[in-house]
Amino acid sequence: MKRRVKPEILDSLPPGHPDAVASRADLRRLNWLMGNHRWLVRELAGRHRGGRVVELGAGGGELGRAVFAKIPSLQAKWTGLDLVAAPPDWPAKWMQANLFSSGGTAAVAAASSVVANLFLHHFEEPELSKLGALLSGARLLLFCEPARRVLHQWQGRLLGPMLNRVTRHDLHVSVSAGFLREELPAALGLSPRDWHWQVHTGFRGSLRMFAERKEG
Repeated sequence: MKRRVKPEILDSLPPGHPDAVASRADLRRLNWLMGNHRWLVRELAGRHRGGRVVELGAGGGELGRAVFAKIPSLQAKWTGLDLVAAPPDWPAKWMQANLFSSGGTAAVAAASSVVANLFLHHFEEPELSKLGALLSGARLLLFCEPARRVLHQWQGRLLGPMLNRVTRHDLHVSVSAGFLREELPAALGLSPRDWHWQVHTGFRGSLRMFAERKEG
């Protein structure tokens, strides 16, 4: 299945639109089912070695709150980066900016660890390459993205009756824009001379990548 990046309905809806509210609730359930937040929290606990953490596409702040509940010390080091304003009662730093604006690039360039959950599949390869160039100062990368497999399209169809109409549409768009095997580190331009990485694909639809910069 060839990778295709298309617009998702949720990205065009006002935050308070009923379909947007329902779809975000669906996404929280899907994240729980896929285990994305649990994996990211576990990896941060074991691999983060200090410095700032930047979350790309922080959205409603659910990942950050999950991290703070398990690793309270990271709250003071966390920056949520997104086009939307900070969610209510957000307890950490927030930057409302485009990833490729001057503010967004400065935040990424200053990060020791960069994390993202279901965000990078929105970008075509030239943008991913541009992002990879911004990661020169990072020591750790943790990304969860959709795995681009027909199996997960069928799983989405089985879940369809339980999902909002926006989620039903966007789920299939997301899977079609997802990644396989080594595609993500290759698109980011991570050199094996500088990085050690592993990519795992789960049965429930998640492709998980961690990358650590080599010493020396």
